[in-house]
Amino acid sequence: MKRVLLINPNSSAETTAMMVAIAQDAMGGELAVDGATATRAPSMIVLARELAAAASEVVEIGVAKAAGAAGIIVSAFGDPGLDALRREIAIPAVGICEGSMLEAAAGGRRFGVATVTPDLAGPIEGRVRALGLAPLYTGIRLTPGDPRVLASNADRLEKALAAAVADCIHRDGAQAVIIGGGPLGQAAIGLARSFPEPIIAPIPAAVRLLRARMH
Repeated sequence: MKRVLLINPNSSAETTAMMVAIAQDAMGGELAVDGATATRAPSMIVLARELAAAASEVVEIGVAKAAGAAGIIVSAFGDPGLDALRREIAIPAVGICEGSMLEAAAGGRRFGVATVTPDLAGPIEGRVRALGLAPLYTGIRLTPGDPRVLASNADRLEKALAAAVADCIHRDGAQAVIIGGGPLGQAAIGLARSFPEPIIAPIPAAVRLLRARMH
């Protein structure tokens, strides 16, 4: 069976296990997903400088493990190191930010992002522009409070994100909303069942993009 490498740029092995489980479920039985966890980053990246600093380790991990993989997923919202990694390896690599934005914007849909990290709003907008999707972007809506504290309580996290999603839809006119963050992966799947509008969970979106690029 072909194997896919999921790189978690955050340093939480627990988060990696959650992401791998989501990715494996999205893969079905076609591919096996292996996880790799960064060691130099915080347990949850919440600042722009942390996101930028994660890029070098993503490239190191990807280059070291590419020989045993058929494809790579960079599983932090902001895709740190993705472009540099692609220049170093011969297999397809995708990011969860890239995958979810391309899926959200499919067919010319207007899309927004609901997330917990105010300091990452700039880098997220940068990915929108880099992907050529700025005309479709309705903006970002943020949960209040400390993102790490919020992410540690699954019920509170999902409720806070639901309010941000509702603002994206009803205040900003988004036709699809991305839950912006790898560590928010489980909440994203729960929220997708709670709204009639498409709620994009970034890890499954990245899996779908990788599968398309592998074929």
